Amino acid sequence: MASMKYSEISKMGKAEKESKIKELKIEMIKSSANAQKAAKAKEIKRMIAKIIASTKYEK
Repeated sequence: MASMKYSEISKMGKAEKESKIKELKIEMIKSSANAQKAAKAKEIKRMIAKIIASTKYEK
């Protein structure tokens, strides 16, 4: 899973951001089942935070 850049996030619409957050949450649940994928869960949390932060600044 590649990290997302702010420029990519800013191009997304509101519906796209919401669907991406849902997708990332599902990925995080899958990765938390395996303890070895802790770094992946951390990266997913960072991406979710970026998307939420960019949404707050758009208002």
